[in-house]
Amino acid sequence: MAMEITQVLLAAQSPDGQIRTVAESNLKQFQEQNLPHFLLSLSAELANEQKPPESRRLAGILLKNSLDAKDSFRKEQLTKQWVAVDPAIKSQIKEALLTTLASPVSDARSTSSQVIAKVASIEIPRKEWQDLIGKLLANMTTKETPASLKQATLQSLGYVCEEISPSDLEQDQVNAVLTAVVQGMNQSEHGFEVRLAAVTALYNALDFAQTNFENEMERNYIMKVICETAVSKEPEIRQAAFECLVSIASIYYGLLEPYMQTLFNLTANAIRGDEEQVALQAIEFWSTVCDEEIAIQEECAGSDEGNSVLHFRFVEKALHVLVPVLLETLLKQEEDQDQEDGVWNLSMAGGTCLGLVACTVGDAVVPLVMPFVQANITKSEWRSHEAATFAFGSILEGPSVDKLAPMVHNGLDFLLSAMKDPSSHVRDTTAWTLSRIFEILHSPSSTIIDNSNLPKIMSVLLESIRDVPNVAEKVCGAIYFLAQGYEDAGPSSSVLTPYLGNIIAALLSTADRTDVSSNRLSSSAYETLNEIVRCSSIPENANMIAQLLHEILKRLGQTMEMEIVSTDDKERQSNLQALLCGVIQVIIQTLNGSESLPVILQSADQMMVMFLRVFACHSSTVHEEAMLAIGALAYTTGPEFAKYMPEFFRHLERGLQNFEEYQVCSISVGVVGDICRALDDKVLPFCDGIMSVLLKDLSNAVLHRSVKPPIFSCFGDIALAIGENFEKYLPYVIPMLQGAAELSAQIECTDEDTEEYVNSLRRGIFEAYSGILQGFKSAKADLMLPYAGHLLQFTEAVFKDKNRDEGVTKAAVAMLGDLADTLGPNLKLLFRDCTFHAEFLGECFQSDDDQLRETATWTQGMIRRVLVS
Repeated sequence: MAMEITQVLLAAQSPDGQIRTVAESNLKQFQEQNLPHFLLSLSAELANEQKPPESRRLAGILLKNSLDAKDSFRKEQLTKQWVAVDPAIKSQIKEALLTTLASPVSDARSTSSQVIAKVASIEIPRKEWQDLIGKLLANMTTKETPASLKQATLQSLGYVCEEISPSDLEQDQVNAVLTAVVQGMNQSEHGFEVRLAAVTALYNALDFAQTNFENEMERNYIMKVICETAVSKEPEIRQAAFECLVSIASIYYGLLEPYMQTLFNLTANAIRGDEEQVALQAIEFWSTVCDEEIAIQEECAGSDEGNSVLHFRFVEKALHVLVPVLLETLLKQEEDQDQEDGVWNLSMAGGTCLGLVACTVGDAVVPLVMPFVQANITKSEWRSHEAATFAFGSILEGPSVDKLAPMVHNGLDFLLSAMKDPSSHVRDTTAWTLSRIFEILHSPSSTIIDNSNLPKIMSVLLESIRDVPNVAEKVCGAIYFLAQGYEDAGPSSSVLTPYLGNIIAALLSTADRTDVSSNRLSSSAYETLNEIVRCSSIPENANMIAQLLHEILKRLGQTMEMEIVSTDDKERQSNLQALLCGVIQVIIQTLNGSESLPVILQSADQMMVMFLRVFACHSSTVHEEAMLAIGALAYTTGPEFAKYMPEFFRHLERGLQNFEEYQVCSISVGVVGDICRALDDKVLPFCDGIMSVLLKDLSNAVLHRSVKPPIFSCFGDIALAIGENFEKYLPYVIPMLQGAAELSAQIECTDEDTEEYVNSLRRGIFEAYSGILQGFKSAKADLMLPYAGHLLQFTEAVFKDKNRDEGVTKAAVAMLGDLADTLGPNLKLLFRDCTFHAEFLGECFQSDDDQLRETATWTQGMIRRVLVS
């Protein structure tokens, strides 16, 4: 096979589907039967100058894909496979890759750079391939090295820095890399390609440069080179230099002060006069500075020790010159920017940055922006009018309500009138600004909206929702936030009652529009409808919500009749079904616990029929939304839900088995909890099936780790529902819980995601034990006695963990109370020897959380009862 690999690689790119399929099958077979020689053959193909560029390119791609994958589980598998390859073969592959960097073929060099980095990402953290950096740097220091090899070497250094952690390199290696990269940026010595590769490599290496940036002389030199590069003659290099400055603003904010005047001049000149891709990065620099200063302000506000972080107030100091520069960008709109999704240009970037400036400095921004607004908003030319409206909308978050309220009061009528402006750009931005006003400034205690202006607001919004799709979408947002301002407002929530029928009719009509190119407008309409339902005054509007439920069920039924002739049709059906199931879920939750509950009970049969028909569509998105709605229905109907279980169970089982689409699996686990709470011991006939699938899920190495903590919590729900009948599952569940407890102690929390996972895992474990203990309390408490010592040790270890969050604390304290309550005097000696609980409860009594203090008080009472028994 190795001899023929060139032909197979070429055949795998054949336009003839049959030839392509056979070749792909042969490659897969080679890979599975002899991975080391497969990789070696690919590296040889990539390095061989006699081979066609097409086969070399594919060889490089396959090599890269054999080392790395987006999916974390697959990536782990590939890493293990590479580690297991014979060192002699790995050495040959690596030499071939380094040789390919000197290839005259650009594609081969570039691909080799990427593959080198993938190998480095596996080996360097394991203290292997320690001479890689030295070998790459040798290419930069040899005088005869051609420019193409220098470019490829710099690319490799950049990719390697992108793949590995700063802790993986020694400081002398970092120094050498930075020296080579900065020298590569020298305009007098190197051409365009080498310099661009050098600036890009520097961007990737900045995380490694902590020590160098703390040294003033080295920092000054690096900053000088970057600032000089930011005015190079080539725009691509200027853009890359500004990208470096953006990164430096994020990583080394505290060291920027000596350079800020230079950086302001550079960025202001670029924003005003450079090509768009460069100007965008110059704006991004100030957006990043704003982000850093907002984070510092939040940190200081949440700290008892006052201002412990260096806050240089760069934005505040530059405000009088920065704001005019940003306001100029707002006038540089593109003709069709309101029609394009996710458009990003100077105007959008400038407005976004202005919004961040407002969040950073608050009231101080208002007098600098309002003259621009007042000078431009009445102009008939659309660019001026739109820019003024955008400026006003951008500064609504940050300044105080007292500062903004008078201007909003004075301008609201003008904005409502502007919804009839001839320009769709102006109407689009005006609707967005109204949405922002309602989101940020409107609340039951605010006077922004009152009985005097609400009729006009509603009239304008209900008329404008019929505007072109992009404007209608923003109007949906405005209605959403208008309604949200009345949510949980008590009697005030009935303010919208007179308009409710018209709002619902308008949103349903909007959801049905056919003059759209995507489902964004219908999504916005249904999401707004959900908010309208949530904030509706019940029982005042119960009849209207009941009518809405019947309308949504009718629409859901109609989706089953849609003609499906393409994947687009199928996707359209799935999206619509998901949206409609979402509305039904919100209606169920809103009517639950009110006098209108009979509406749900009367429609429950019809709803379940519809949900079961939806499951037949086999779409994961619909599956999620239908599952969530069923969970809400089970919770609302209680024991009555039992009649649906025989038919529903197979769909629930399918959801629990869907470990590939783990969100579906996770939601299905949550629904099991809802059903257990609804049915109590009536769930027993289905428990063998449910427990079997859940235990298989936990043993499945492919299942996303985020699903495992909810499964443990679910064990607690099941045990609580079926009580002593849970005994037969104990031999399977307890080892799982103990194994997870040990795993949670072994996982190293190197980042926030891992820390969050460990906390959720521990919370799930405690919730499982709580449910089991409560379930066995009345009949078979002694079954848990052998595990009490382990449980107390685990709880003590969690108590001592500084990364423990409040959710874990609550679950642990509740479990301690359940342990004492269930096992009683049997635990007297254990609790006497394990004294940590007194300190743990003492910590809880200091908490601001009423619920935690209440749980701790109950737990303390249970433990005292054990100790005095």
